[in-house]
Amino acid sequence: MKTLIKLEILRTLRNKRYVFFTVLYPSLMYFFFINANHSMPGGVSAKSYFMVSMATFGAVGAVLTGSAQRISLERKSGWTRQLRLTALPGRAYATAKICASAVTTLPSILVLFALGAAEGVKLGAGQWLGLVGVLWAGSFVFAALGVALGYAAEPNAVQPIVMITYMVLSVLGGTWYPISGSLKNVAKFDPVYLYNQLAAFIRPGNGFDTGSALGLAGFLVVFVVAASYLYRRDTRQA
Repeated sequence: MKTLIKLEILRTLRNKRYVFFTVLYPSLMYFFFINANHSMPGGVSAKSYFMVSMATFGAVGAVLTGSAQRISLERKSGWTRQLRLTALPGRAYATAKICASAVTTLPSILVLFALGAAEGVKLGAGQWLGLVGVLWAGSFVFAALGVALGYAAEPNAVQPIVMITYMVLSVLGGTWYPISGSLKNVAKFDPVYLYNQLAAFIRPGNGFDTGSALGLAGFLVVFVVAASYLYRRDTRQA
């Protein structure tokens, strides 16, 4: 399984589309937003808010579009069917996909944090490390969702389904603007919103959002169960 994880990671990092959409594009959007938004609700710094939201945007994009589309291509080419003929168990294949996808979120997170620091975002060393840790851990939720989506639809339909899911979750998750008022009642059921809330502890007077962490843990269980079920269903249909 370690070999499969390594191959998955290397294949992703060599993909030029991955570099653009999960690292360069969020970075460009970061500069756009911090120059377009000079004041934020509640006195939140635009530079720190969009540093986090663009990091999560890139991380979610890395695992959703990457894993789902690769799985759809592997199903279409017959590669998944060949793997089933080996000694590699199905759970190991699914685990390798999730772990490899989650690792590929780190470049997006680290690059956006470096840009934020260069733009004057000041945090303690413990806050920086904690922020990297919670956002990387949270990305496993979307890695599992990506695997589930990769098996949920026909290979030719995966890309539009993933993009629609990606954009809807981002809009309702506070990626482009802070969520406030009654919209929060809807946003709390959005895993991207909960993901962004993991960074709330860096704001003055805020602690770690345990509720959001538990909510993401619940989504992780749901997505892993769904991915396992859909993988087994695909196996029966193959």
